[in-house]
Amino acid sequence: MSLPTDIRAIGAALYFLPVHTRMPLKFGGETVTYVTCARARVTVRDAAGTTAEGWGETPLSVTWVWPSALGYEERHEAMKSFCIKLAEAWASFTASGHPMEVGQDFIEQKLPGLLEAHNKGAAERMPWLAALVCNSLFDIALHDAFGNLHERDVYETYNGEWMNRSLEDFLEPAAEGVSFAGKYPEDFFVAEPPKQMPAWHLVGGVDPLDESELTGSEPEDEHPVLLADWIKTDGLKCLKIKLRGTDAEWDYARLVKIGGIAVAGGVEWLTADFNCTVTEPDYVNTILDDLRDEHPKFFAMLLYVEQPFPYDL
Repeated sequence: MSLPTDIRAIGAALYFLPVHTRMPLKFGGETVTYVTCARARVTVRDAAGTTAEGWGETPLSVTWVWPSALGYEERHEAMKSFCIKLAEAWASFTASGHPMEVGQDFIEQKLPGLLEAHNKGAAERMPWLAALVCNSLFDIALHDAFGNLHERDVYETYNGEWMNRSLEDFLEPAAEGVSFAGKYPEDFFVAEPPKQMPAWHLVGGVDPLDESELTGSEPEDEHPVLLADWIKTDGLKCLKIKLRGTDAEWDYARLVKIGGIAVAGGVEWLTADFNCTVTEPDYVNTILDDLRDEHPKFFAMLLYVEQPFPYDL
């Protein structure tokens, strides 16, 4: 089954954009000073021969997708190398359909083999999650190209008018009595999505919170350095707090100190991000219980705890 709106990829170009951070970012167990943003341009064609281009981009978040004792640069270069291979594979991939279908076909039919070949003889195998992130920019570009070709907002195309397959071909229900037959992504979209969303400011593990934490190596430019100044300058209302996950005393003290600065600056919401470094639930529960009992205001501001435990991807 096919639709006249179906497309296939006929070309892909890849660009690497080096980004050096203004200040070091403590991310999980590592401190990052540079990252590469990978950008893709994908060309698609429909059955009538009409072509269009789309763009996609993502940072290659080495420390998140590939936590390891292996050097950062080795993992960084391995991911860049894999992106190059993906560009070649996407340019020759012949599957056609809606971009959601083509993207899923690529993940199922091509990505595992490409990753296996890439890992052959490597000092350490690149994880599946890293492969998915490397692939994501091409997938994003595919959706963008589809919308451009049909001159439609691509979010208007996730339905039976544009798709050959319903969600039952993509998802397996986690509970009995649940069916995705005849259901499409559009069925779960918000009818009138908000036009604005709150920005979350990330507070890294080595970001100075007050003057006592300054080292003298901070940049001297027009941008803030201390958290209170960031809150005031940008009118921040939401803070994402990076924690260690291996030092409960430090994590708790960090939450309390940031909570105090947040309240003083009019911040409304907090999240705690342990970056997949916690090994026991009690570690998180004890910190949250203490925060609830000793600083109920900060606890009430905590919307959720993000990714405390290691993942198997």
